Amino acid sequence: MKNNKVLVIGSGLGGLSTAISLASEGYDVEIFEKNNKIGGKLNLLEKEGFKFDLGPSIFTMPHIFNELFENAGKNMDDYFRLIPVKPHWRNFFEDNKVIDLVPVTMKNKFRVNGVSEKDKRDLEDFLTYSKKLYDLVDEGYFSKGLDTFKDNIKEYGFIKLLKDLDGLSTVDSQVKKYIDNNYLRDIINFFVKYVGSSPYNAPALLNLLPYIQYQFGLWYVEGGMYNLAKGLSELIDDLNIKVYLNSEVKKILTKNGHAYGIKLHNDKEVNANIIVSNMEIIPAYKKLLNENDEFIKKYDKFEPSCSGLVIHLGLKKVYKNLAHHNFFFSKDPKEHFSTVFDNKELPNDPTIYLVAPTRTDRTQAPEGFDNIKILPHIPYIKEGITEKKYFELKEKIYDKLERMGLDKLRDNILFEEILTPFDIESMYYSNKGSIYGVVSDVKKNLGLKAAKKSEKYEGLYFVGGSVNPGGGMPMAILSGINVKNLILETNI
Repeated sequence: MKNNKVLVIGSGLGGLSTAISLASEGYDVEIFEKNNKIGGKLNLLEKEGFKFDLGPSIFTMPHIFNELFENAGKNMDDYFRLIPVKPHWRNFFEDNKVIDLVPVTMKNKFRVNGVSEKDKRDLEDFLTYSKKLYDLVDEGYFSKGLDTFKDNIKEYGFIKLLKDLDGLSTVDSQVKKYIDNNYLRDIINFFVKYVGSSPYNAPALLNLLPYIQYQFGLWYVEGGMYNLAKGLSELIDDLNIKVYLNSEVKKILTKNGHAYGIKLHNDKEVNANIIVSNMEIIPAYKKLLNENDEFIKKYDKFEPSCSGLVIHLGLKKVYKNLAHHNFFFSKDPKEHFSTVFDNKELPNDPTIYLVAPTRTDRTQAPEGFDNIKILPHIPYIKEGITEKKYFELKEKIYDKLERMGLDKLRDNILFEEILTPFDIESMYYSNKGSIYGVVSDVKKNLGLKAAKKSEKYEGLYFVGGSVNPGGGMPMAILSGINVKNLILETNI
């Protein structure tokens, strides 16, 4: 091993995965985190006996997390416990229609309440198609860490990429071929929430997402999602990885086209031959490497995903009509997506994701009380969209929820905590307040993200939602595993 010292900038899941993966291979790894605890967007708020997971709230693909622990010679179950979530989702529509997606393990399919037998058969046919996409993507793009269109052409061949992976089709165009029921179509289209994109723009290969949720289940981390971060922190301690909190990196040091270290907020320099940035690639090139506009422009196709208005409410009432995961759909989903992703404006009638974790874990709120997280997708930071407009949108959201089943919601609020895109950008240095990294758009980037290995500096790598394979907790973990493999290939 030529160079075994690695510095990881940021302790989001991508950074933690990289650190654990490389330490498991004998590398000397140090992590530098600007905030006062690890986890990145996997964050926690505790207030008046309530616990709120500020970031991710859906756990799927546990086998990817298992791989991380197994490669370290550890058992994941010794660090945190997973609880299955049932139903997976509850879906509310403006005409009072309510549809649950319920896993039926023995049959390996969903039971869908409130639709016809034909609709159920249509969904089964769609899931067969979804499985085909997953199998193809898993054997190449995921497992081999493919980064560029050229990499994918080499792996799959041009014809297979276009035909079998529906390379130039959109999510919605393929969903329509299988699903006639408008309610089901809207539900399946909204699986792209995992990557913060629009089904009318995102490549059809993302129709693998429903099968992933089917096959690998939907889970909750006992005691709150932040216990995942705590479990990873324990694993880091067991592997003797050094973590420096409240240690913001101000600069990546380079010389003769090679990254050789970092400069901290206190001007202290730390040297190493391998640098891994968990900061998103565009902010990293701007903030840490001071690249010029001409260089940054090459990354224009990697536009930020959507952001969100994240509302956490402590409630003095438990709304029994809610499941753990809930979606309150727009009257016109296509208009909603167009407003957010095409016009970059705040929606008048957003589709709302609402999490009520006490349906699985009563410890998240005091007895007789409740906590909920409300998350509509909204555009990333754009000139002209002010904090005042975000709070005007909040009132529209409350109106919608009260109209669709949360009677007198405002009257039952004990307190509210709100994160705007400005807060998200400030807390995590995400690109323009993006939540999911890079948007998936068939015209802009074919659904691909930036490459994990720097094209300009030797020894510099990137992980997280802005690089392949993209946003979401399992993909962030996978990016770290893939970067480990890249480093092993070039550092023998």
